Amino acid sequence: MALSFPWSALERAVACREPHLDAEHSGAYRLFAGFYEGFPDLVIDLYARTLVLFNYAEPPSTLDALIPEVQAWLLARFPWVTAVVLKTRFATDPARRRGVLTWGDQPATRIREHGVWYALDLRLNQDASFYLDTRHLRAWLKENLRDKTVLNTFAHTGSLGAAALAGGARRVVQTDRSARFLAMARQTYRLNGWPVAPHDFVVADFYRQTAAWRRQGVCFDGVILDPPFFAEERSGRVDLQNAYHRLINKVRPLVAHEGYLVAVNNALFLSGQAYLEMLQSLAEETYLRLEALIPVPEDVTGYPETQVSAPPADPAPFNHPTKIAVLRVRRET
Repeated sequence: MALSFPWSALERAVACREPHLDAEHSGAYRLFAGFYEGFPDLVIDLYARTLVLFNYAEPPSTLDALIPEVQAWLLARFPWVTAVVLKTRFATDPARRRGVLTWGDQPATRIREHGVWYALDLRLNQDASFYLDTRHLRAWLKENLRDKTVLNTFAHTGSLGAAALAGGARRVVQTDRSARFLAMARQTYRLNGWPVAPHDFVVADFYRQTAAWRRQGVCFDGVILDPPFFAEERSGRVDLQNAYHRLINKVRPLVAHEGYLVAVNNALFLSGQAYLEMLQSLAEETYLRLEALIPVPEDVTGYPETQVSAPPADPAPFNHPTKIAVLRVRRET
């Protein structure tokens, strides 16, 4: 049976994004949010002049005939594109999950957002080494943390911490258990001409490192908590669906009086209302207050005229399963 692909949905999705693409082709955008725009097996991103196609089909071979057609359509629409990478989420070969170059010579190695350069390695792992859903959060960090000290936990490739530094943060500490990811963060610093201080890049287990800082009485003006959905650290388990409050309680003592705690939860099946109630419960029990909710960009959520399906759990009052809240911390005096 031939696969039915909604070409009209792809046309509408791309047409909505085109006015927002930067003229220099140095930015990063989602061109087709298949989960919400009519075809959940396919997501299409653009990083500078490189297209990244994500095949989420099970089995992956379901899209074998379609992918070349979509690629040809995109290359005709965007003749300035210089490379295409295909990531196959459920491939048995790890190299295919990380991404295979299907057209062109060299994928993009950097993008620019809000005037800041970010290093890329589009085949570093199964994601793209840079998250589009936190674009507005990077803008908030850049605008609100001048002269502050900042801790970026679960830093991945460090984009959130880099945004804070670009906005004039006095010091940013990036910590992740992956040295490969933090090497990308260092490259971002070099792209922007920032000094790379070794003690600001901490390769460590989240639970052990935050416990050590608590014992030492270390505090930051802002702490960013953006963990993966599920992970096994050496000293504990990350579970955003059922135990996110435990992570908040690990970092809250590291936030200075009236400092910010940025709490990101991307659990797909955790509703926005349940997440908000958890945050409000913590605020009642501890010295926290909710400052702001930060939305996910429309190119990631889909536009009102392109959305045809909803997430598995209602994210309201957030606008996407990536639920971003800014909290203020008050310490006893």
